[in-house]
Amino acid sequence: MSENHLIHMSEDKSDLGKVEISPEVIEIIAGIAASELDGVAMLRGNFASGVAERLGRKSSHGKGVKVDLGDDGVNIEVFLITNYGVSIPDVCHKVQENIVQTLKNMTAINVLSVDVHVVGVHFEDKNESEAPKKEQGT
Repeated sequence: MSENHLIHMSEDKSDLGKVEISPEVIEIIAGIAASELDGVAMLRGNFASGVAERLGRKSSHGKGVKVDLGDDGVNIEVFLITNYGVSIPDVCHKVQENIVQTLKNMTAINVLSVDVHVVGVHFEDKNESEAPKKEQGT
């Protein structure tokens, strides 16, 4: 792991300079890629990330995502809550595929692994399901 905790992109043959990507950027990209899929209710961070978010030090998009930098690439851990009634293995597989594809397209970073941890199931509230029905009947 590098000392300054930045990912150095492969250097081109041009002499325009170097490109570095912060792990926080990887967390945000992976978080958005995971949360945009059907079946994912929300991402879940730990207590420390919640405090940092409230203090304005961390974006909520990276919440629930942990990035470990290695010499050969990155390892990503995602902590999420699924919707009730979905196939959890299918949702997790789609999350893994979407994160890898999105990071490959946006950053060309080698993703070594995407570990998905399902930490809860979100049940639909009765108020949420009844509200649209009442509006349609009026």
